[in-house]
Amino acid sequence: MIPPNTPSSLAPAPARPPVMPLAVTLPARSFLKIWKIRLITAAVAVALVMASLMAWQLLLPKGAGKGFVSSNGRIEATEIDVAAKLGGRVQDILVREGDFVTSGQMLAQMQIQTLEAQRDESRARQQQSVTSVATAQAQVAMRLSDRRALQAIVAQRESELDAAQRRLQRSQTLVREGASSEQEVDDDRAQVRSLQAAVVAATAQEEASQAAITAAQTQVAGARATVAATEATVARIKADIDDSALVAPRDGRVQYRIVQPGEVVGAGGKVLNLVDLSDVYMTFFVPEAVAGKLALGSEVRIVLDAAPQYFIPSRVSFVASTAQFTPKTVETASERQKLMFRVKAQIDRDLLQKHLPHVKSGLPGLAWLKVDAKAQWPAELALKVPQ
Repeated sequence: MIPPNTPSSLAPAPARPPVMPLAVTLPARSFLKIWKIRLITAAVAVALVMASLMAWQLLLPKGAGKGFVSSNGRIEATEIDVAAKLGGRVQDILVREGDFVTSGQMLAQMQIQTLEAQRDESRARQQQSVTSVATAQAQVAMRLSDRRALQAIVAQRESELDAAQRRLQRSQTLVREGASSEQEVDDDRAQVRSLQAAVVAATAQEEASQAAITAAQTQVAGARATVAATEATVARIKADIDDSALVAPRDGRVQYRIVQPGEVVGAGGKVLNLVDLSDVYMTFFVPEAVAGKLALGSEVRIVLDAAPQYFIPSRVSFVASTAQFTPKTVETASERQKLMFRVKAQIDRDLLQKHLPHVKSGLPGLAWLKVDAKAQWPAELALKVPQ
């Protein structure tokens, strides 16, 4: 018999109350408080974003008057490609991307072993040509000497011929007087003819010697021309060797290393890309009505998105003569307003030189233009440059 109040394994366990989820157990006020906090946080975030946008907008100039217009643009700079004049292997590159370089500074070196071999060969040919000139001049001197000897022989033969002719005349006179025989006249006449033939032969030899002199002088001229040609070849190869040292054509910053040492490039192959930070401008587009009023040299104030507190002075340096955005057909005045002309505003070089380390290309900004020469810049567009 089991006494009362004694636990038994056969007795049923008391029922537990059901477990309710937390959301069900929390009171409704807690829900409202959580949602209220979230809404307040979101509202504060939106308010901060709006305040930031308003502050940014307040920093941007709004312009004033009909004499001013604005246009969005981007800062650009003159780019220079440093390329190899001749094809070959890049031996070394002496600068890195971002380095400032000065005009005439050596930037890279091409291999020149082949050019040096060609230069040495041309110098040897040049020396050979100089020797050929000396040999040809010696030939000319020898031919001149031969000609003088032949001239003396001609003079001798002419003198002998003159004496023989006089003897013949005397013999003929003596024959008529009976004081000499016909045989002597015949002998003297034969002697005259023989000497005449000798004079002709000597004269021909003299003329041949003159031709030899002319030929020798021609050889001298040819040898001298060869010397000049080899000198020009040596100078050309030297120029190629000098051009193998790639130098900066002007001051600037290295923007890209297009190839690396050891790579082979063709003739005109680009090795480095420089940007001239003293030649910086903003490019933007204006409608036809504004482009017609712009003149070269017109004042422009540039405001960069990265530095809205500064107003950079510049002037219009280029206005396109043709529209960049042109509809297929222009039939109405409203369509003519769609014509957009490209304009460049050059930034003051002296200002750029003062702030070269901070000058960058590609930055977007706003350009304010004064299209009315009589208009005065408002206070909010007054010049303010970095110091």
